[in-house]
Amino acid sequence: MSQIKIANLQKSFGDFTAVKNSNLTIKDKEFFVLLGPSGCGKTTTLRMIAGLELPTSGEIYLGEEEVGMLRASERDIAFVFQLFALYPHMNVRNNLSFPLKMQGYSKQDIKNRVEEAAKLLRIDHILNSNISSLSGGDRQRVALGRALVRRPKAFLMDEPLGTLDAEFRELMCLELKKLHIEIGATTVYVTHDQLEAMSLADRIAVMDGGEILQADEPSIIYNKPKTKFVASFIGSPGMNFISLEHGISKDQSSIEIDETKFEIPKQFEESKENKNYFGIRPENLTLTDEDGLKGFIYGVEYLGSRKIITVKTKVGEIKVRTDVSKKVKINENVQVKPSNNNIIIFDGSTDKSLKSEFMNNG
Repeated sequence: MSQIKIANLQKSFGDFTAVKNSNLTIKDKEFFVLLGPSGCGKTTTLRMIAGLELPTSGEIYLGEEEVGMLRASERDIAFVFQLFALYPHMNVRNNLSFPLKMQGYSKQDIKNRVEEAAKLLRIDHILNSNISSLSGGDRQRVALGRALVRRPKAFLMDEPLGTLDAEFRELMCLELKKLHIEIGATTVYVTHDQLEAMSLADRIAVMDGGEILQADEPSIIYNKPKTKFVASFIGSPGMNFISLEHGISKDQSSIEIDETKFEIPKQFEESKENKNYFGIRPENLTLTDEDGLKGFIYGVEYLGSRKIITVKTKVGEIKVRTDVSKKVKINENVQVKPSNNNIIIFDGSTDKSLKSEFMNNG
């Protein structure tokens, strides 16, 4: 298995730039997820790593070898597509065998590799079954098996669970993670589903508008987002934002919102812009009887053991995640305040988080 590195990678289609000067290093044996909304450039990035698209500029390294201009067949990489890309006229065994036959492996080697992959993926009992008779989950296992038998340097997966229903997706997430641990493969996985990304990834790169906004471990992406977009895209629901119509000074440790004073982490950077954003996640807020931001209950969503309460205030709607036992009524007057110091201030001109005591030590 190998490290993958992209350097100043760019891809343009006419006047449209799909990927903008991206730099990234994916470690050997890492499960790395490219995450973002449709059209953000994640699949184009993956296709360039695979050799299915040639970069407009920049470099791609597989291990120590620069492979940016090599054809897909010349890169030791296996690709798993969203729509399986299986041969319907072949049974499972022949689908798994096909890439090895094309590479000239002996019959015994093919038999050994196919049976090893089938056992690992728990599809050894359906090797003689027709593809058309299989469930979506089994078809996905066959698609993974066809990549696995090659024992490539890296696996690339483009939304491989996108066509499965919620129950199968959850099951296959567990299977993929277990498979990754067992075979120790370098894996690059594309998805728009942040829950899928958070459950699978060793590290995540969040993309938007063709740019990589942040590449970090899931807990850092969630707790210390570097931009307002990352903070809003990650989380269910995403981070709350309150507009601040004034600048933020260095060493500032409190802020006033709608005549209510809030303590904030000490700021190590300043923003001279007259518009900034106060950001806090729903679970870091509580409903209180005093010293909070005044509002009223606008909506309640039940999520098993938790519920999301939407509070309408003078500065906008704020979502609070509480225990399901918390009793509230629609239109009830409440106050909202932070339950801890996990507050992030975002610069109004760049949308980037300002450096603070929390961002450095939290």
